[in-house]
Amino acid sequence: MTSRNRLPLDYSVKSLPIVDFVVEGLRKSGRSRADVEPTLFGFGTYVGEVLVRRAGAVWIDFHADQRAYFGQGIGMRMPDGRVWSPLGRVVNRFEGGGVESLERFCLTLPGRGRRSVEAD
Repeated sequence: MTSRNRLPLDYSVKSLPIVDFVVEGLRKSGRSRADVEPTLFGFGTYVGEVLVRRAGAVWIDFHADQRAYFGQGIGMRMPDGRVWSPLGRVVNRFEGGGVESLERFCLTLPGRGRRSVEAD
């Protein structure tokens, strides 16, 4: 996502306002979700990697009930066992516009590991 699009994304929580900005721009462009689905998926996996690197999350395949609930096949398990869908959060941001920013989502996310969200 970062090298192909030349965005200054460094897998930090502080980089997530850039993702918010781009997703908001896609939303305002009037393009359909189907038209931007690959880009939304790329940003969703980027947000997931931020959670892996900064909050102790791990990628998981959702089971059938989780897939039905989140509308996605993969997501994150946090250190306390809670599961989240960063891909779903990006889609919600695109479709809803005014929903919580991705940066705020990561900073207030329940179940983070003990280390700081910005710790290396």
